[in-house]
Amino acid sequence: MYIQGFLVPVPADKKDAYREVAEKFWPIARDYGCTAHVEAWEADIKDGQHTDFRRAVDLQEGERVVFSWMIWPDKATADASHDKMMADERMKEWGDGSDMPFDGKRMVFGGFDVLMHKEA
Repeated sequence: MYIQGFLVPVPADKKDAYREVAEKFWPIARDYGCTAHVEAWEADIKDGQHTDFRRAVDLQEGERVVFSWMIWPDKATADASHDKMMADERMKEWGDGSDMPFDGKRMVFGGFDVLMHKEA
C-alpha cells in the first residue's frame, strides 16, 4: 500500500465546487489503479505553537483546510498513473487548472509508505 497525502487551502464558499472536482477526479484515479480516495473538510483544527495545518498552506481569511489522501496498491502504480491521468481526455475539462476552486500553489502534498494500517 502507498498513500498520497494532500493539504489544500479552499475558500469556504467554494466547498461545493471543490467537492464536484474531487467527485469527477475519482473515476479517473480509480481507472488508473487508485483503490480509495478521501477528501476531508476542516472541522476541528487547532492553532499550533510552532506550526499547524493553517500555516502549512498559508491559509487566508475565508479559507478552510482540506485533508485528502489517495490509497494505491504500491508506489509503482501511483507513479505510473500520473502521466496517464494527465493525458486522459477527462482531465481536459479543467484546462490548465487556473479555474480550480483552490490555490494549487499553496497545496502541500507527498507520498508515503505505510508504517501501520489497522481497521475495525
